[in-house]
Amino acid sequence: MKGLLLDSKENRIPLRMYYMNVQGKVTEWIITVVSFTGDVIKAYCHWRKQYRTFRRSNILSVGPLRSRRGA
Repeated sequence: MKGLLLDSKENRIPLRMYYMNVQGKVTEWIITVVSFTGDVIKAYCHWRKQYRTFRRSNILSVGPLRSRRGA
């Protein structure tokens, strides 16, 4: 995971992330990492068009953004 986050930061590559917030709700995000230190990740959210802060320990999965294809 650290490699993907670093690649996103250095090359401005968007990622798809599934995240569990403190209430236990799972949400999907499209982000580009701006910085990360320890457990804290600062990223730009492409859907909300805002900067957000996430805890790395709450990330369920993260991967490269791929377009969804219809069946």
